[in-house]
Amino acid sequence: MHYSGDVFRPPSEAYSLILQVTLGCSHNRCAFCYMYKAKKFSIRPLREVFEDIEEAAPYRFRRVFLADGDALILPTETLVQILTRIRKRIPTCQRVGVYGSPNSILRKTPEELETLRKLGLGIVYMGLESGNDAVLKKFDKGFDAASIIQAGQRVKQAGLLLSVTAINGLGGQEMSEAHALDTAKAFTAMKPDYVGMLTLRVYGNTPLAGWVQRGEFKLLDGPLALARENRLLIEHMDCEGTVFRSNHASNYLALAGTLNKDKDRLLAQLDAALEGKRRFRSEVQLGF
Repeated sequence: MHYSGDVFRPPSEAYSLILQVTLGCSHNRCAFCYMYKAKKFSIRPLREVFEDIEEAAPYRFRRVFLADGDALILPTETLVQILTRIRKRIPTCQRVGVYGSPNSILRKTPEELETLRKLGLGIVYMGLESGNDAVLKKFDKGFDAASIIQAGQRVKQAGLLLSVTAINGLGGQEMSEAHALDTAKAFTAMKPDYVGMLTLRVYGNTPLAGWVQRGEFKLLDGPLALARENRLLIEHMDCEGTVFRSNHASNYLALAGTLNKDKDRLLAQLDAALEGKRRFRSEVQLGF
């Protein structure tokens, strides 16, 4: 298999065949992110991708994930060739997944996304990070909330599953409430199939690390503040049928349920933690 540098994938793709069809991230400017800083974005030669598919064909994978950070940015014609080859050579594959940025999604017409779905693309993973425009601008996400919502809605309208992440604590102390409320509004407008909450981590060699070291960005003050923000978010979400997860390694408190039916239970679990009746995870590392 042809792999270059670190390869990342969503937790739900743990048992998938990872095909690295692009290198790096087409945006690669988010101030909190370190993942693709060592790579310059490029497109893998189609010949190498086809060779990887041939090598993997005997193993009867049920899922395939197209890496790296924004493989949906590939021209539709190229994705059609890749998906067609997967269908032919790995007929056991039931779903192909991909990271999609708002940019790559909005560059695809609804008809193009529907074509990709018919060829086996099943789920798009997109980062919202925050529904607050000031937070998005500060962290150089590249799009405002309205555009990200539009991208998410386009994925859903094409009949694709939509999985969206946001980052607990991204607003810092100053913008915590606005970040929570506006992110809840964005989720409500998109109604993703899956929501994954992460907790803000500070990685070296990122703009965020410099802001924190210089005192220009004040992180939320520990698990209690993060739990209060998460509670405000969930309280104001109206996403019937959305699978909600806050059980990433970065999260102090593992939460899992389906909205809206499990909302009261999730809020009760957060209240128990805020009242000291439920322990936070102690092994979470959020520092440099």
